[in-house]
Amino acid sequence: MKTETITLPGDVPGNAIELRVLRFEGGDANAPTAYLQSSLHGGELPGQAALHFLVPLLEKAKAEGRIAGDITIVPQANPIASNQWQAYQHLGRFELFTQTNFNRAFPLLPDFDTSGLLDIDAPVPLAERLKATLLRLALPHEIVLDLHCDDQSENYLYIHQDFLADMLDLAAALGSKAILSWDSTADAAFEEACAYPVLQLSADARDMKRRAVTTVEFRGLADVDFETGWSDAQGLYRFLVHRGVVRDDGETLSASFDGPVTPLSHVEMVRAPQGGMVLYHVVPGDEVREGDSLVTIVTRPGDASGDVTLTAPQTGRILTRRSLRYVRRGDDLLKLLGSRLSAVAKRPGALEA
Repeated sequence: MKTETITLPGDVPGNAIELRVLRFEGGDANAPTAYLQSSLHGGELPGQAALHFLVPLLEKAKAEGRIAGDITIVPQANPIASNQWQAYQHLGRFELFTQTNFNRAFPLLPDFDTSGLLDIDAPVPLAERLKATLLRLALPHEIVLDLHCDDQSENYLYIHQDFLADMLDLAAALGSKAILSWDSTADAAFEEACAYPVLQLSADARDMKRRAVTTVEFRGLADVDFETGWSDAQGLYRFLVHRGVVRDDGETLSASFDGPVTPLSHVEMVRAPQGGMVLYHVVPGDEVREGDSLVTIVTRPGDASGDVTLTAPQTGRILTRRSLRYVRRGDDLLKLLGSRLSAVAKRPGALEA
């Protein structure tokens, strides 16, 4: 393994960030290549734990001459977000200066030519230069896995509908419980920016069986421990072997994905109509029927007449919920995977800010 450090100058003198890039050189020029990154939102650590345990597996494979395709790993993809703290709370989802989600507004390139992307010392804000740098690292690879996590959640994937048929193997390898399929690039998340050049190719030129581009949601923020980190690392390794990036005769993908595949338009984002204390009736993984109680918001403690109970707008599966138990009016509370179009009008793009 070779370690490279990319230093990006900060926006004021005396400040800079460093990206640690781990590279495994493959021995087969015809093998697919892979890029894996984690912690684009700074404090989302389940993917970082998975990569921590994956690296030794790849080092062993490298020592034994079993790395077929080049592999690039960026375990801490966003030092800006990692360093954003206020009043003892980590705030890594939004860039503090602009309030922009770090996983939005990536450049959408018409092809795989990255020469026009911003240089690391271009006269633009650091967050923009970081996005260009990550995209420059990722786009040369056919497999791009952006490892995230939700708040309290099952393990699930976001996959563009054109990649879906050929990526069920990833869901099986990772033990994913659900897939959310999408077809819009309205918000230009990292996954979208990596998929975009592929989608500009003609159907016969895409070679989708070699490609995989996705956002992996490794459960919730608190799901960081030895057991889950090791299990997720094994899932990633199993997928890389299955795709031919790594050779390992002792590793096979025997499971299949049998969870729901839900278009974003069928996801019910249940939001708080009023602020208050949250009492959940459900946990991620629960199957509910239309009309079942999901959450009660206590608006006047000690006066039950102020309780507001929200019910399931349709039959489906609870995928995620918020860990906060005190919310504002309009806050997201949970995601419900439905089997029909959501009755709530949605703008194109991401489910959440």
